Amino acid sequence: MREFIEYLIKQITSKSEEVEIIESNEEGVLLYKIHVSKEDMGTVIGKEGHTIKALRDLVRAKAIKDNVRVRLIVEENQ
Repeated sequence: MREFIEYLIKQITSKSEEVEIIESNEEGVLLYKIHVSKEDMGTVIGKEGHTIKALRDLVRAKAIKDNVRVRLIVEENQ
């Protein structure tokens, strides 16, 4: 799942080398914190959140197939 998310994010960001994904498990839910550069935040979130919603829908579809629960959080690199 991590590789799938990383592939999706790197395809839409201009600074793909700065993409970092941290995976953790909280109460049976796989939590993925996506860190991108400040310049790529707008691209990843998209106008009115449409891009991140689409990414979450894709990840949710794969999670259903893999029989896991997943949550995505986007954060800016410091």
